[in-house]
Amino acid sequence: MNEGLAEAADPLGLAAPIVHAQLAWLAHPQELAERAMRLSSDLWRLQWHTWNRAAGLPSTDPIEPHQGDTRFADPVWTESPTWDLIKEWYLAFTHHTQDMLYETPALSSKERRRAAFWWRNWLNAVAPTNFLLTNPVALRKAVESGGASLMRGFENFFADLKAGDIRMTDPDDFKVGENLAVTPGAVIFRNRLLEIIHYAPSQPRIHAEPVVIVTPWINKFYVLDLTPKRSMIRFLLDQGLDVFITSWKNPDASMHELTFDDYLLEGVDTIVRVAREFTAARQVHAVGYCIGGTALAMYMAWANRRHGEDAVPVADWTLFTTLVDFHKPGDIEVFIDKSSIDYLDNKMAQKGYLDGAEMAASFRLLRSNSLIWQYVVNGWLYGETPPPFDVLYWNMDSTRMPYAMHAWYLRELYLHNRLIQPNALEVAGEKLDLSLIRQPMYAVAAEDDHIAPWRQTFAINNHVVGSRRYVLSSSGHILGILNPIVHPPKRRYWVADARRSDTADSWHQRAEQHQGSWWEDWMRWLKPRVGPEVEARPVANDSFPALCPAPGSYVLEP
Repeated sequence: MNEGLAEAADPLGLAAPIVHAQLAWLAHPQELAERAMRLSSDLWRLQWHTWNRAAGLPSTDPIEPHQGDTRFADPVWTESPTWDLIKEWYLAFTHHTQDMLYETPALSSKERRRAAFWWRNWLNAVAPTNFLLTNPVALRKAVESGGASLMRGFENFFADLKAGDIRMTDPDDFKVGENLAVTPGAVIFRNRLLEIIHYAPSQPRIHAEPVVIVTPWINKFYVLDLTPKRSMIRFLLDQGLDVFITSWKNPDASMHELTFDDYLLEGVDTIVRVAREFTAARQVHAVGYCIGGTALAMYMAWANRRHGEDAVPVADWTLFTTLVDFHKPGDIEVFIDKSSIDYLDNKMAQKGYLDGAEMAASFRLLRSNSLIWQYVVNGWLYGETPPPFDVLYWNMDSTRMPYAMHAWYLRELYLHNRLIQPNALEVAGEKLDLSLIRQPMYAVAAEDDHIAPWRQTFAINNHVVGSRRYVLSSSGHILGILNPIVHPPKRRYWVADARRSDTADSWHQRAEQHQGSWWEDWMRWLKPRVGPEVEARPVANDSFPALCPAPGSYVLEP
């Protein structure tokens, strides 16, 4: 009963980890005393710094912002004694609170991370940079502009209020089908769950066997077809590949009973079938991104069980930032426990879906300084209009999750981690066992990915059989994948074949580092596998006529 009351009062587990941390410190007075001594020593150094600055004497800041924390980058935060002291006392309180939470004795690492997460978000929210009267840069801009920056800030605030969101870019700067997702193609198949887009070839001759891309149904497919310079789809076409892609329908309450079986059969299996029938190829070359990659991994296990190794319609597969082992699923772990999932389950059951805006807000909390407060400060306090950024526009174009499928996915994968347990999951009539997968695999992870941490994505190599090539790209979950070839190169990557006995760190020690884009290495791996060159096919044919031009109709639905 007490557990039930706690879940009712704190369904998302905001307060419980913090209370547990406080009780743990009280139960360990010796460790608390040692920590208090360290705190008093640091506070004495800070007090000495305060006296020096108040007296106009030079003094080095005793506490520096963490690397990547740009909130106090303006020189005024160091040059002005008053603002320097505000900054230093805030940083002292913030750093010590976080350090104490991470060092809490007799508390599980998961509980520590959860407590630190919620405290960090509160501390980020009360930073002096977020308020006009404690932000010297905002005050200076207001004076220099004669108050115009404040007027623009009010306009931005009310525009965000009307939009019901803190906008990261102006939605009027982009329009899907006009300056985003403009690669020529056609929808050649549609069912209640997806549209299949076949892209028009950009070369007179193409490779015979098609590439099939399974996109995530969290957000929309055109992350791989943004502006032309960043479009992976356009790059693949220029390499002479024949490309098919999923564009998932944004579900509403009428689709609440859709299950993961439906997504596998009417989604992944369907695009594989359509691409094979369209091209008359025996096999396709499959690609899966994020949750689309997880679905592809499940499909590969399903297809090997259903058809047998020799008859699987996929010759090889590529994964982008994909988890199959959810033991440590990144920062999102703070939202994953029984009470949180029960709360989401009940909420989805009432609506029939999980609202995309709610999910987007949760993801933004994972990086609140860079994804929330930066836009509050720049937009509301400085009166600046965010610059056009295609990735951020796509990120704001959120989608919904149907109740039955998403509830199952959260429980079976995130909560119980059953995908890596042989035969623990049954999907579309087959028990899944990743060790049945013997088709060659190419997997890409991102070094700074907080949604699918690279060391956790590496775990796929310990579960599947067959040749495996693993790549670690610099940057994060999106920009680590959207990595066009440019000169001089902007990014780097590490690459090596992976063994089933490898750990992430042992693989990393022998991986080769290269400057540039991993797209080049992927093409060296993929292009010898996709068959001989043939005359380019039309974008549609009699069996699969064009239902509408790319990017289709589903992607335009709100």
